Amino acid sequence: MAKKLDAKLLSGLPPFSRLAPDQIREILDQGTSRHHDEGTAVFHEGHDADRFYLLLDGYVRVMRTLAGGEQVVLRHIPPGQLIGIAPALRRTTYPATALTVTEALTLSWPTRLWGGFMSRYEGFATETWATVGARLEQAHDQVAELATRAVEQRIAACLLRMVNQTGRKVAGGVEIAFPLSRANIAEMTGTSLFTVSRTLSAWERDGVIESSRKHILVTDPHRLLLLSDPKG
Repeated sequence: MAKKLDAKLLSGLPPFSRLAPDQIREILDQGTSRHHDEGTAVFHEGHDADRFYLLLDGYVRVMRTLAGGEQVVLRHIPPGQLIGIAPALRRTTYPATALTVTEALTLSWPTRLWGGFMSRYEGFATETWATVGARLEQAHDQVAELATRAVEQRIAACLLRMVNQTGRKVAGGVEIAFPLSRANIAEMTGTSLFTVSRTLSAWERDGVIESSRKHILVTDPHRLLLLSDPKG
């Protein structure tokens, strides 16, 4: 399938946006496409990083296991981004597990091609480092939130981050585009499932959000922004 993809269809995606069509074609011809069912791992933490991936469709939850065995959610990745880029971190193993939260489609390449891509395609390298930088900045923001914000502010900031990254406008507000449980939110915000459930229920009563099974609709984004502000 990778060889059948039209290079023009991928020209708007960050890894390819600075490349000429013939360069995109060269990269695609070396890739392998794969469909992933919902709830399956694209790659596992600690396993050999033998491939790197472009998420073409669907959403991925990146998770890491702590020393005590607890799993934490690091981030959610929307379509159009690279994942499993362990070579960018100078690692030979994957630092986390990527779990699909919807059906997904990926393109992947052997890790042995990474160095050549980075040196041969300047635009690919530029966009890759921009992606790494953005993820590091997000990680720093999350650490700062844990240290400086109250629990409700962290929950609001977490929802806002996902709205900004993956939100889609629908009747009544902005919907987070992938299944998201209250347990997932608890893992991302360093709090308990009870606290997340209590907070979201209060916001539903106040008209800030609507939630059903694993789906969240933000009906008042401005109010949510105010709730996330430590100065509010």
